[in-house]
Amino acid sequence: MAEFRPVTDQLSVAGQIDLADFARAAQLGFKLAINNRPDGEEPGQPTHAEIEAAARAAGLDYVFNPIRGGPNPDQVTAQLEAVEAATGPVLAFCRSGTRSITAWALGQAVSGARSRTELVELGRGAGYDLSGALMA
Repeated sequence: MAEFRPVTDQLSVAGQIDLADFARAAQLGFKLAINNRPDGEEPGQPTHAEIEAAARAAGLDYVFNPIRGGPNPDQVTAQLEAVEAATGPVLAFCRSGTRSITAWALGQAVSGARSRTELVELGRGAGYDLSGALMA
């Protein structure tokens, strides 16, 4: 069972979640799952198709925005747009949650929605150090 780490009222992040975690996410009120983990990153991880089927079966909307290494500008934009378009709370995940929160935070910084200081604090509160990713 994955730990869902709240970042804001709108966004939580997690490491790789089990297929059964989608039902729990729906019960907790999440409306969208964003998968930031590319297929085949490590043996035994569920595939994008399996994850999408489980998310949709639980009643969640689903976005596949795979990120290898650091997010590029298109991935940052996709993350920002998906969160903004969501009809309720969002759960984004990857192997550890770092790429998920980083892509979101960069989108927030670029759009001017939140300051670097606020984003670093939000990251810290969720257990992530964003200070290097959001260098001034």
